[in-house]
Amino acid sequence: MPLPPRWVRRVVLAPGTVLLALLVVTTLPVWLIVAAAASPLVPGYLRPLRVLWVGIVYLVWDATALVAMFGLWVGSGFGWHKRSPGFQRAHYVLAGWFLTALFWQARWTLRLRIDVVGTDPDTALPGRPELVLCRHAGPGDSFILIHALVNWFKREPRIVLKDTLQWDPAVDVLLNRLPNRFIAPHHRRPTRVGPTERAGPPRESLAEQIGHLARNLDENDAFVIFPEGGNFTPKRRRRAIDLLRARGLTDMAERAEAMRHVVAPQPGGVIAALDAAPDAGVIFVAHTGLDRMLTGADVWRELPMDKRIVMRFWSVPPEEVPKDHQERIDWLYDWWARIDAWVDTHRGGTDRA
Repeated sequence: MPLPPRWVRRVVLAPGTVLLALLVVTTLPVWLIVAAAASPLVPGYLRPLRVLWVGIVYLVWDATALVAMFGLWVGSGFGWHKRSPGFQRAHYVLAGWFLTALFWQARWTLRLRIDVVGTDPDTALPGRPELVLCRHAGPGDSFILIHALVNWFKREPRIVLKDTLQWDPAVDVLLNRLPNRFIAPHHRRPTRVGPTERAGPPRESLAEQIGHLARNLDENDAFVIFPEGGNFTPKRRRRAIDLLRARGLTDMAERAEAMRHVVAPQPGGVIAALDAAPDAGVIFVAHTGLDRMLTGADVWRELPMDKRIVMRFWSVPPEEVPKDHQERIDWLYDWWARIDAWVDTHRGGTDRA
């Protein structure tokens, strides 16, 4: 389903979310009684009740964030100063508060534990911007990563992410007020101009968009990109390998085929970010704990989670990043193979890091 225009999202989806949250909260006892009655009929300890509670909490979280951001919008002169440094910082602080509340609920309701192991970004490269390259697998992994960067490492993320996330009204409003880039599928294809059409201004390529976003990072910025382009699934992994072969990139296809738990990384955006921020360090991020949640049925089977999610950070100082184009591609694939090996070791539930 195509994403609605921004005015529809602001005038219909955002207020609708607030009204729906009010309706659900006022009828909460009915929902809880129904879920509690259904719980003995479903495997898992109070699964319907806990899943319902998570859904309600997220809806109320979304609505409360929208109300808070409406207040910031009014306070900024009805949007006139919403991109000023002070209001940008206020939005990062607000994001930190709301992510803290969300993950407090996740720990309490889902018994979800998140551990970060390996390099502490602020210890490895204090006072320097960072490019954060993360594996993408499972629902919510981007939320977990941003929670860690904002609340644990006091970073201000700039994120490259899919435009479909704008279906979530709070995510839509918040991230469009901050320096982030939503990527639509058509941006990955060149725009064709027919013989009877007038050529408008040239559209930026995906790499150019990423490069522009990665410019002028300061000491507490973290540029976040998911080089795989989407959540890992076996089908997406196979499609990436086939595409490499179709382009005649046999060596890269063979390397991608040897990696079982990740999708072949797309180097174009990573190289554009490296070119735009040559003084930034690079953080590679792997995680495990959400790997088996690929479909809606998987999510229902795994919830409530009762899981330990481990995020592994590796730090690379800027002087160790290759300068040559092909060397950077090989370097990225080397790191992705390392991430694949780490996931293979840990996805069975071991705690070694």
